[in-house]
Amino acid sequence: MQNMRRIKSSWFARALSMAIAVMLFIPMVAVSDLADSGRVAVQLEIKDAIGPATSNYILKGIEHAIEVDAGLIIIEMDTPGGLDSAMRDIIKGILNSPIPVATYVSPSGSRAASAGTYILYA
Repeated sequence: MQNMRRIKSSWFARALSMAIAVMLFIPMVAVSDLADSGRVAVQLEIKDAIGPATSNYILKGIEHAIEVDAGLIIIEMDTPGGLDSAMRDIIKGILNSPIPVATYVSPSGSRAASAGTYILYA
């Protein structure tokens, strides 16, 4: 009986190790494909309150990324929030983008409050 438990636990450990290895390998393949294709990533920054100028900047940045056939759009944020209408325009642009959009809050100590949080979620 104990021998049977060891076999099951050994099989489970091997299966778990294999699953983890595959999960770690997939992102490397995706990054490698982007690098091999010669495509670029477009980085945009939100560094203050979100308003009409910010939404215009982000939407123009998404259009530019489409024009240059970018593989990824990166939005770096540090914002206290802002206008609802500008936030909605940015979210609509992100959701309608044919290019994947990654958002993150940076540098250390930064925030994405209020409207910034919803943009981060989009």
